[in-house]
Amino acid sequence: MSLAMDQNRLVDGLRARDIPFSAIPLIDLAGLAAPGGRARIAAEIGRACRDVGFLYIVNHGVPQALRDAAFAEAARFFALPLERKMALHIRRSPAHRGYFPLFEENTDPALTADLKEGFDLARDLPADHPDVLAGLPLHGPNVWPADLPGFRETIEAYYAAMMRLADTLMATFAVSLDLPEGYFRPMLDQAMGALRLLRYPPQDGSVTARTLGCGAHTDYGCLTILAQDANGGLQVQNAAGDWVAAPPVPGAFVINLGDQMARWTNGVFAATPHRVINLSGRERYSIPFFFEPNFHAVISCLETCRTPDHPPRFADVVAGDYLVSRFNDTFAYRAAEPPVVYRAAEPPGVYGEADPSGAAPAFAPTRAGA
Repeated sequence: MSLAMDQNRLVDGLRARDIPFSAIPLIDLAGLAAPGGRARIAAEIGRACRDVGFLYIVNHGVPQALRDAAFAEAARFFALPLERKMALHIRRSPAHRGYFPLFEENTDPALTADLKEGFDLARDLPADHPDVLAGLPLHGPNVWPADLPGFRETIEAYYAAMMRLADTLMATFAVSLDLPEGYFRPMLDQAMGALRLLRYPPQDGSVTARTLGCGAHTDYGCLTILAQDANGGLQVQNAAGDWVAAPPVPGAFVINLGDQMARWTNGVFAATPHRVINLSGRERYSIPFFFEPNFHAVISCLETCRTPDHPPRFADVVAGDYLVSRFNDTFAYRAAEPPVVYRAAEPPGVYGEADPSGAAPAFAPTRAGA
C-alpha cells in the first residue's frame, strides 16, 4: 500500500509530507579517516543538524549481519508469552532496565499512552560497582531473559557497536561546532548509553492523535542512533516545522538530536520532534540507541554557540538529573514516585517468574527517603 493510500486513514494533523528522499540528508561516513575527511564530513553533518534537524548515515562501520541478528533477537523476545516478559518488568529494576508492556510509556502527555512494548538496557554495572553502591540513579546491572540462548550475547555486541559509533559521531559533532575533536570525551567516559528494543503492533482503521504508536516527543540525551525495519512509520518534524516521513533506507541509521545537545549548542542544533504511526498492517520493530553523557556532566552552553547578541537560552542542567526527571514524567510505574535507590543486596541479572498475584517482588527497589 502506498504512503498516500495509508495516510487517508489519518486525521488531519497526522499526515506526513511524502517529500523526495533527496530532501533528507544522507551522509556517507566512509571518508572519515582520509586526509581532510573529518572536517568535510563534520561540515555536512553540521549543515544537516542546523538546516533539517535529522539525517541518515551510511558506511558507519556496523556490520549488517550484527544489525540483522539484533532484530532477530528482538523478535524472539517479544514472541515470548506475556507472563514471561512481565517477569522482567522494568519496575523490578532500580536502574530502569527490563521490559515494559503496551501503554506503559507516554511520550506525549497530552495524549494517551504509547501503543508499543519495549525492552531497555544500558551500561551494565555489577552490584558492587561504586556508583551502584552509592545508589546513583540509572546505574546498575541489566536484566536478561533466562531462556533465550544467544540473546544476551547478540544484544551486548550490538550495544558495544553503538557505543563506538556514538563516540565517532560526538567527535564529528565537536568539529562541526568549531571545537577540538576530543572536546566532549571527558563528559562521556562513563556515558549512560541506553539501548531499547521496540515492537509496534499494526494500527487498524482510522488513526487519531490518541492512538499513536509513539507520541510526538524529543529525545532526552545527546543523540539517538535508530535502526528501523522495512515497515516504516517514523515521522520526523524538520526545522521548518513540517512532519516528514523518514522511510527506511537499507543499511542506514537515522540520527536525531536530543534535548541535551540542544542545550549544549544553545539551540544551534535543535532536538528533533518525532513520532511513530504504524500503518504497515504488520508488526514494526525498531532499535533506538540513546547516547547520554556521564550522570554528573553539567550541560552548559558551549562557548562557540554564544555571543553577546545570542546569550545562553537554557539554564545549566546535570545530565543524569534531567534524564531521571524525564523518565518520571513518561513512565507510568514511576509516576509521582521519588527516585529509586539500588540496594546492593538485591539480586542482579536474571529475574524469576512473575508473581501471579501481582504482588510487588521481594527485591523491589528502595525509594529515596523511605
